[in-house]
Parts: sequence; structure tokens; C-alpha cells
Amino acid sequence: MAKRTPLYDIHVKYGGQIVDFAGYELPVQYEGLGVIKEHTAVRTQAGLFDVSHMGEIVVSGERAEEALNNLLTNDIRGMYDGQIRYSLLPNDKGGAVDDVLVYRISQTAYLIVVNASNADKDARHIAARLPQDVTFANISDAVAQVALQGPNSEAILKKLVAEEFIPKKYYSFTKNVVIGGIRCLISRTGYTGEFGYEIYCGNIDACDLYEAIMEAGKEHGLVPAGLGARDTLRLEAAMPLYGHELGEDIPVNEVGLGFGIKMGKETFVGKAALEAHEPEYERVGARLVDRGIAREHCDVYCGDEKVGIVTSGTHAPTLGYPIAMLRIKKGVEGQLTVDVRGRRLKIELIPLPFYKKA
Repeated sequence: MAKRTPLYDIHVKYGGQIVDFAGYELPVQYEGLGVIKEHTAVRTQAGLFDVSHMGEIVVSGERAEEALNNLLTNDIRGMYDGQIRYSLLPNDKGGAVDDVLVYRISQTAYLIVVNASNADKDARHIAARLPQDVTFANISDAVAQVALQGPNSEAILKKLVAEEFIPKKYYSFTKNVVIGGIRCLISRTGYTGEFGYEIYCGNIDACDLYEAIMEAGKEHGLVPAGLGARDTLRLEAAMPLYGHELGEDIPVNEVGLGFGIKMGKETFVGKAALEAHEPEYERVGARLVDRGIAREHCDVYCGDEKVGIVTSGTHAPTLGYPIAMLRIKKGVEGQLTVDVRGRRLKIELIPLPFYKKA
């Protein structure tokens, strides 16, 4: 049976069209709005997402930094308190158990934010590989999270909290911030390619926090936004999605995330496998030349040779044409086509990200 986030009744109130996603009942879009309007609001004004389905894990202890560093592809040593770092969580074969955000609360305490569908798997993976003197806690079921995204996000947040408590740098956070009597953690992060924040609080306070933000955003064009817009926004920004661009059997050195893989580290899970693996595939961007939309799992061809697959594809509302991320063999040359329900449609490769805010 699918779970419900603490904001389920809020979604019903605002006309959310509820679907099952990653084991949760969540809104794909809202009545009177829809994916395109919600997407456009985030690009031009602001949107508010429920992302309480995401998982949160706390790792603490005197050796927490060292222990975590051995589990992650990125190097978390030397982070400052209040800093966030993106990393892949690799398996022994060099594939991705998940991609995660690492929040340094202190030198001896870290918050790891993981993808919803992987929360239990990630928790088991991490817990099994930590030394006994490092403490582990899966707090996912006690934490709610909303994402305030869009160019008007800062103006909205300033109506709720003093500017000094709002994180300034991208990938930084402030903790113990009080919004309307609710204790929160605010981070300058997001999954939309826009300026924005992700705000964490206890489950019991989630509805009050959501309503306070919606009220503050009335004059700034804030709308509730669902899973549909979240996906079109992240795809335009070429942000990978686990189960599409990332997976247990996809080597992490084939997904274009080299900034989050520090092969110079002494050791980490899967490093030996990656050192022994010469990348055969790459993640690239494409737009359709012929009319149509290429969705995930569509085969990609060069002539009669299958050279890869579409991992994500949609019509890009901001750009006005269909786009796709592909996993294809490296070094392929020639006209590429994608098989869409038996039709071979021409595509052209274009740089990633498809969209980048000015």
C-alpha cells in the first residue's frame, strides 16, 4: 500500500491529481494549473513542491567524516559546517546505489539526503559499511521537506524569515531557523535548474509550513507544483534521475558526473572497479529533428546499428521542442535515429544542459 506524506490533505485541498510515485501518493499536477503552467511558474515566478518522500539519514561520531568518505565518490573532507556536497553512492562494481546530497552539520555529524525509492536500500547499504563507533539513524519517516523554486523564491522567503538566516551560497544551508514558530533547516538547493530552496521540518509542522509559504507567495505568483513539472524542469536542466540516467549496473564514470567523482582519493567503495573500467558509453543530450517525442527506453540507432537508448525524454516547455537524454556508445558518428513505436525519427545531439538560467 502506498504511503502518504504529511501534506497529503493539502494536495487534496489544492486539487492535486494523486498518483503512486516511489511508493507514495503524490500529486502529478493540480486542477486549474497542469504541468505546463506549473513548469512555467517555476521558470518565471515560483512553485512549491512536496518532496517529503525523500529520505534522510544521519551519520555521526568522531570518525563519521572518514567513514562516509570511504562510501562516497566525492571527497567530503574539508567541508565547512553548513556546506552541502553532491556525491554518488557507489556499489562494489562501480554502479550507483544512489546519488545523494551530503550536509555537514558539524565535523562529527552529517545529514545524507537520498532518493525516495532508494531510502531503505541506501540505509541498509550505509549501515552495513560503517564502523561500530559511528552512529547511524534513518530519520526519513520523521522529516518533511518542501522545495520553493523559482526566481521569486528569495522574495517569498524574506517575508517569512530575516535575511541573515537565509543561506546565501548555492549548496549551503542554515539550521534551526524559525518560520512561524516552526524550526526548520533551509538549504540553497533544488532539482529544477532555477534559483530556490529546500526546507526541512518535522512532520507535525509540514502543513503549517506549506500554508505559510503559499500565503507569503500570493503576490509573487507562487503556485503548488507536482511531479509532472518537477520532471520536465529537471530534464531541461539535464539533472539525472535514478532509475533512468543512474543505476546499479551503470558505471558512474559513464554518466557525465565527473565533478562528483574524485578518483584521487585513497579509497572508496567501487574505486578499483572504476579504475579497471574503460568507459564505453556516455550521457548526451539530443533534440528531435522529426516530429514526435522520444520517451525512456526507446532504442537509438546509427544506421542499422543499435548504439544506445533514451533514458529520459519529453517536450521541453521552456524551449518549445522535444528533448531527450541518451545513453549511447562513445565515439558514434553519423545520423542518429530513435525508434518511437516503430518509426525511426531523426535526432541531433546538442550540449547539456538543455536549459540554464540566465
